[in-house]
Formats: sequence, C-alpha cells, structure tokens
Amino acid sequence: MAKEGWILMTLNLVDWSIIAVYLTVSLFVGVLVTRRAGKSTAEFFLSGRSMPWWLLGVSMVATTFSSDTPNLVTDMVRQHGVAGNWEWWAFLLTGMLTVFVYAKLWRRSGVLTDVEFYEIRYSGRAAAFLRGFRAIYLGVFFNVLIMASVTLAAIKISNIMLGWSPIQTVLVAGSVTLVYSTLGGLTGVLLTDCLLFAIAMGGAVAAAVVSLNQEAVGGLAGLLSNPAVKTKLDLMPDFGNTEALMAVFIIPLTVQWWSVWYPGSEPGGGGYVAQRMLAAKDENHAIGATLLFNVAHYALRPWPWILVALCSLIVFPDLASLREAFPGLPEHQIKNDMAYPAMLTFLPHGLLGFTMTSLIAAYMSTISTHLNWGSSYVVNDYYARFVRREASQKELVLVGRVTTLVLMVLASCLALFLSNSLQAFKIMLEVGAGTGLLFLLRWFWWRINALSELSAMVISFSVALLFRLNSAYGWYSCQWNDWQRLTLGVAITTAGWMIVTFLTRPTDSETLRRFCQLTRPGGPGWRKVIKQAGADAEATGERPEPLADQHWNVPMGILAMTVGCLAVYGALFATGYWLYGRHLVASVLSVVAVVASVILVKLWKRVSSSAGSG
Repeated sequence: MAKEGWILMTLNLVDWSIIAVYLTVSLFVGVLVTRRAGKSTAEFFLSGRSMPWWLLGVSMVATTFSSDTPNLVTDMVRQHGVAGNWEWWAFLLTGMLTVFVYAKLWRRSGVLTDVEFYEIRYSGRAAAFLRGFRAIYLGVFFNVLIMASVTLAAIKISNIMLGWSPIQTVLVAGSVTLVYSTLGGLTGVLLTDCLLFAIAMGGAVAAAVVSLNQEAVGGLAGLLSNPAVKTKLDLMPDFGNTEALMAVFIIPLTVQWWSVWYPGSEPGGGGYVAQRMLAAKDENHAIGATLLFNVAHYALRPWPWILVALCSLIVFPDLASLREAFPGLPEHQIKNDMAYPAMLTFLPHGLLGFTMTSLIAAYMSTISTHLNWGSSYVVNDYYARFVRREASQKELVLVGRVTTLVLMVLASCLALFLSNSLQAFKIMLEVGAGTGLLFLLRWFWWRINALSELSAMVISFSVALLFRLNSAYGWYSCQWNDWQRLTLGVAITTAGWMIVTFLTRPTDSETLRRFCQLTRPGGPGWRKVIKQAGADAEATGERPEPLADQHWNVPMGILAMTVGCLAVYGALFATGYWLYGRHLVASVLSVVAVVASVILVKLWKRVSSSAGSG
C-alpha cells in the first residue's frame, strides 16, 4: 500500500537538464525543416510523398505511444487484469488487414488526406458535403477529444510529478507543443518521432524495472506471488465470468475490430495512419511502414506498461490510497489511470528526468501528429475546397498553422472536464460503432455511395448520444452496459446505412470507372462496373481502359493478415509467459511466432507483387 506521509518527488537540476536538452533538440529539428515545410501543403502535410517505410512506421508507433496510453493500459489492468487489454489487442486484426489489403490502395489514390477520398469515390453534391462535413467532424470534433484525453494524462502526470495545477499544465504543455508543431509540418514530426520513440520506450522500461525493485513489490517473483496480483495475471479472461468475457474478449474479437472506427485502428486504414501511407515513397513502402507499426505497437510495447500496472496494485491498492497520496488533483480525476504516474515517483534523480522526458516525448509526438493531421483536414478539405479555392500554397500553410493553434486551445479546455482516459476511449468506440464495415466495403463494392456514409455517421452518433443520455437520466427502464451499447449501436447503424444504400441512387458510372482505374481494387464487387465499361468501349470501338489488376490479391492478403496476427500474438503472449516463468508455454508460443514470421516473409512477395512505384 502507499506509504504514509507521502512526499512529492520533485525534479532536480539534472532532471531538468535532461528535459531541456530534449526540448532543445526537438525545437532545433522543427526550425531546421521550417522552410521546406512552408513550401506547399504537400510538403507541410505529406513531406512531399518521399518518406521511407522505416521512418513512417516508427512515427506511427511513436504517435500511438502517447502520454495517456500507459495510463489507459493501467486502468484496464487494475480493473480487469492483464486480459482487459483485449479491448485494444483485438484491433490487431484490422491493423493487419490494413497492411496487406488497404495500404497499397491508399497509396495509389494519390489524395492529400483520407477525407479527400470521398470526392474520388463518390459523386455529386453529397460527396462534396460529405468531404467538408467529415473534415470538421473528424478534424475538429474527434481530434479534439483525442487530444484532450492525451492532455488529461499530462495533467495527472504533472500534478503528481511536479505539483502543477491543471491550468498550469495545459498552458505550459500546450504552448511548447504548439510551437514545435507549427514549425516543421509532417517532416519535423517524422524526424523527431525516431528520437521520441527511443526515449519513450527507454522510459517505459526504466519505470518497469524500478517498480519491480520496490521493497513492497519484491522483484518479479514477489510480484507474481502477491495475492493482490495473482488474480490479475491471466492473459485470457475468466470464462466463468460472462460479463467480463463479453466485455473484454468476445465482443472485441467478434464485433469491435471490424465494426468500430477508432483513431489509429480504423477499419481499412484512415486518419494519421492513412496520412503516413500517403507520405510513403511508393506502395511497398506504405505496406512496410504499416506492418512495422502493427508489430511494434502490439508485440513490442505493452509489457513494460503492464508490469508497472501490476506493481501499482500492491503499492496503491485502491483509489483511496491514490487520493491520500496525491490530494492535488480534482476529485473527478482520481481514477485508476493515475496509478501509472504515481509509480514514477519512486524513480531516482537522473532516471526521473529521463522518464519524465519520455512522457513529454510521448505527449509531444501524439499531439503534434494530431495537430498536423487535423489541420490538414480543415485546410485541404474545408478551407481550400469550399472557402477559398484560389488560395495560394503560402496562404494554405498559414491557415494550417492558425488551425493548429485553435485545435490546441480547444483540446486543452476539454481536458479540464474529462475524468480518465478510459472514459474517452469508451466514448470514441460508441460514437464510431457500426461504421467500420462500410469503411472496409467501400473499396470493394460499387453500390456504396455518399449517402451510405452520411447516414452511417449520423446514425452512429445519434445512437451513442441516446445511450449516453439514457444512462445519465434514466429515460428508459432498460439500462445497458458498455458492450451491450456497443453491439446495439453496431447493429442499428449497420442496418441503417445498408437500407439507405439500397434505397438511394449509386455513384455515377464515370466516377466509379475513374476510381477503379486509379486504385485498381478488383474483385466481384466491381464486376458490374468493369463489365459495363467493357461493353461501352466495345460499342464505341474504343480500347477499354484496364480497371483492375490481372490477379485479385485480396484473398492472399487475408491469408497474410491471418499469419501476421499469429506471429504478433505469438510474440506478445510468449513474452508474457517468459516473464511468468511458464517456460513450456512460452517456448511453444515462441516457435509459433517464428514459424508464422517465416511464412509471412514468403507470403509478402505474393501480396506485394502488384504493388508498384505508385
């Protein structure tokens, strides 16, 4: 339990010096590429489409390694045990599907943002409205919610480590990140993300080692034998607990991964993941970047966070102990997620400064990416498309920098009203419930149109809002829990947009043909469009344009996705069982991971055979 008479761990000169050096280097990189970033929107938002796979992959990992991520994992572990992580581990399925099916399609599209996609896939005023509305809906509404969640974690960390108030944190952290983000555009973000990721991983490992060495914990052996921890160690949920089984395992694996839009794990790719794919040198670099991201995100990073979370169950067994130890936070923000930064107070000076730097790096990486990504929507898909179509590149870059400021202010204000990271995670899952299947099928089924997407967005948001209001005010006698609301939301939204699809007119044939010619998705869902195009060409005596690759690679891509999931899950669980001392199971899973990796290498050549230089 928390020790009596808790004393705030303050940073000394060495700690502050480490932080200062990091901030100086980050700002230097931003200044170094400022001129290049200001040349055009393609440079500011996509780095001139010239980035290599390894740099883009590391950047994706660094972005998802935000200051709220270890807090979120800690919250899940303290409430549901290690198995609670299946709520986000399940997203590996959609991640691997993006790698082997959708990455090359995105790179072929040649758009500046994934929202621009709407006007190459759909036609008419509905497509234009969808592009503009989605730019604000995602670039502002959703984006601000994500950044607010990340900023909330910064608030809790700075209160525990520095004794700062929430207002102090949003002013200081927001200002520093804002300056860094507006200087170098995406190139600055990518270059600093390599340093950010190395520091963030180093800090996470250091926090795990120090947490394990606490006297109350007694090392890895003491941790694993502690009664407060033993019930939390299982990698699979208790199959006798139906409620927990449904919430953290069955629903995430059977429904959530393909049906829910969630930033960084969008079905079919999207958001900043699509931005990185669009910035790649070519299709193969886009595939490689996304694969590296998924391997590192799910197999490399989780265990240091999980170990710290398990240690916190011994040192801070409940919310009362956290409240007693750190009275400076508002009551509504004292949740299980603050146990992670609470464990960092044990770090010695020097290592404390390094770990604080790692959390600052995680914060800056995520916020800078979301600021750049969100402003790209506002600039490219709203301002340049609907406000000033004749705007110069210099003007558009300026608007992007002003938008960055506005987004940072909005996110900082919202962060003051949130209570924990898991709260924002649940809200985003519910609001995006039921839209995922549409995002998967729109590449491969000609019948989906702009009104399909509009209806999905409106229905999912309305259903989520209705469920939340009902929970708050009890309008109806029936109260549903999180997984029931999610499942109902998916069913209602999916049925709604499917009905709208069949009741409304399809996208015009010329737009569909151009889309096929540009991205070459192929498959039975485009057979009617391809057949009609061939008939029209034959009737006019023209040579038909190729609208699909000779060989449809999606079945092979799905096979590669399955093998890739086996490799990553095998590595993830093998690591856990090695730590638990269960050597036989760990050895078997390690072999599974290695064999699956070898098979994946062989499949890679076949999956990427149709990927060209873009």
